[in-house]
Amino acid sequence: MAQVKNGDTVKVHYTGKLTSGEQFDSSSGREPLEFTVGGGQMIKGFDAAMPGMSVGDKKTINIPAADGYGEKDPSAVIEFPKENVPAEMKLEIGMQLTLSDPNGNPFPVVVTEMREDVVVLDANHFLAGEELVFDIELVEIS
Repeated sequence: MAQVKNGDTVKVHYTGKLTSGEQFDSSSGREPLEFTVGGGQMIKGFDAAMPGMSVGDKKTINIPAADGYGEKDPSAVIEFPKENVPAEMKLEIGMQLTLSDPNGNPFPVVVTEMREDVVVLDANHFLAGEELVFDIELVEIS
């Protein structure tokens, strides 16, 4: 039976969870996820788990933060002056916003704290710093 190797295009069903058991993503009820193994389309730990699998194989993998979305970067936490927030914008903790970098490229942030004169925004990926657990089922190799 064929086994996955780098460069193969595969289709997988998956469920992604935190170590607490909280699910953050799943292909359940959708088409399987298709990607090229070793092509840089997936987080490092997910990609590394694929070689050697055969169609029908299932496995559960734990991915440390460094091989997932990285550790939280303290420099990605921004203190934004409240005076620069439009008066009609009602911010709340947990609210997701999109800012633009100096080149006009959008990037997502989350409001994490509101102080008297600043709003604290976190531009880290929401899974940064987290160990991830994936249940994977290989559906197809092409």
